[in-house]
Amino acid sequence: MNPTKIKLHKSSNTLELSYAETAGEVSYTLSAEYLRISSPSAEVRGHSPDQAVLQVGKSRVKLVGIEGVGHYAVKLEFDDGHDSGLYTWNYLHDLSINQQQHWDDYLEELNQAKQSRDPHTSVVQFV
Repeated sequence: MNPTKIKLHKSSNTLELSYAETAGEVSYTLSAEYLRISSPSAEVRGHSPDQAVLQVGKSRVKLVGIEGVGHYAVKLEFDDGHDSGLYTWNYLHDLSINQQQHWDDYLEELNQAKQSRDPHTSVVQFV
């Protein structure tokens, strides 16, 4: 589903996506951190699910640019230098409508890996 509006809010470090639904326009707000850890790039996703790399320490990442790619995607640029991967309309829609589930899954993966969202913290368990 194609968004009807995309707006980068630099002050809140979010991307707002609006969609035309039967009940009217619906908007979703996605944080830079969420978009960064969900990057569809090979660097993050790998070339197969077993090659995916858990993104850690991204809580302070900033979304600094957005560029349209044809009529099907956008390329996002983050202040940590990451700018690969194309966020297709379908992928952005999935990230929008399933945001809570994706976020919960990410937090669980971090917990299982004993990692942190904070770039200056590593979770260490003393035995």
